Amino acid sequence: MAEAVVLVSGGAAVTPFTDPDRAAGSGLAAGNTLTALRSHLLGRGAFVFTAPARLGTGEVREDAGWQGFADVDLVLPAELTVNAVGTIDDGGSRLAAFLRWLGAEHDITDIDLVAHSMGGLFSRAAIRELRGAGPSVRRLITLGTPWDGSLLGDVLSGDIGIADAHGDPGTIGILERSRSYAAENSQGAADQVSHRFLQGWNTTQAGALDTVAVTAVGAGHFRAATDPDLLWPHDGLVSQRSARADAVPPAVLPQVVRHSVDRDVHSIFFAEAFGLPWERALTWDPEVFAVVDDALRS
Repeated sequence: MAEAVVLVSGGAAVTPFTDPDRAAGSGLAAGNTLTALRSHLLGRGAFVFTAPARLGTGEVREDAGWQGFADVDLVLPAELTVNAVGTIDDGGSRLAAFLRWLGAEHDITDIDLVAHSMGGLFSRAAIRELRGAGPSVRRLITLGTPWDGSLLGDVLSGDIGIADAHGDPGTIGILERSRSYAAENSQGAADQVSHRFLQGWNTTQAGALDTVAVTAVGAGHFRAATDPDLLWPHDGLVSQRSARADAVPPAVLPQVVRHSVDRDVHSIFFAEAFGLPWERALTWDPEVFAVVDDALRS
C-alpha cells in the first residue's frame, strides 16, 4: 500500500499531471505554481503527484502562457482534470475523480493534499465527496487558500473597495484590476471566492474535515494598513486572516494548525509584478517548504 502527496493548484492555474517519474518535458515541469514545491518534495523522497488543471474543461497538453510548459508525458482525460476557473464544487468533483483514479492506478489508500489558493477549496469539496468512496485523505495543507474570502471576490461582492486600500499603490492597482481579471478568467470561480459566498458554503461543509489534520498558511507582504481585516494584511489576492482560516468555525474546521509567513506574496505572478524574487512566493519559498515538511511529518 502506497502513501502519496498530491499537489493541487489554484484558480486560473494550468498544471500538467505529474508523477514521481514523469512531468512536462519542456518549460516548468509542473507548471508555474507547483514546480518548485514538487521538486522539493521529490528531493526528500515523497511519493508526489500533481493534479491536472486548466482554464475550462478539457485535457492538459501544454500551457502556452507566461512561464508555461509543453511535452506532457501523460495526458489524462477531461473528466479527471480540474477546471481551474469553474465553481468550487465542480472542481472538487473532478479532483475527487482524479484521486479515485490515482488510488486505483497506484494502489494508494492514504493521501496528503497540499493545495495552493483556490486549490484548497477544490480539495475541501473533493474530501467531502470521497468519504467512504475513495482513498482516505489524512492531511490537508493549504497555502494562501481563501477559506473566508479573497480580494477578487470581495471586490466583486462590493465588500471592499479602493478606499480600503488607504492609499497603498500596490493594493490600489490590484483592486482596480480585479473586475477585468475576473471577467477574463472566471467561469464561476471569482464569484465564489468572496466572504459572502464562503460564509454560507462553509456552513454546508461541517463534518467533512472531522478526520483530516489541517495546516493553513497565510502570507502578508502587503501591510500598509490594518483595517478592514477583510483585506489587511494580504498577499496580493488573499488576506492573511482568510488564508489562516481564522474565522472559520470549529464545526467546520475542528483541528487546524495556523502559520503566518509575513514576507510572501501569493504567487510568482505577484512576485514578478512587484519586483520580488520567486522565492518570495508561497509555493516557491523554502520557509514555506519547511512548514509543509513539518505538517507532513506530524
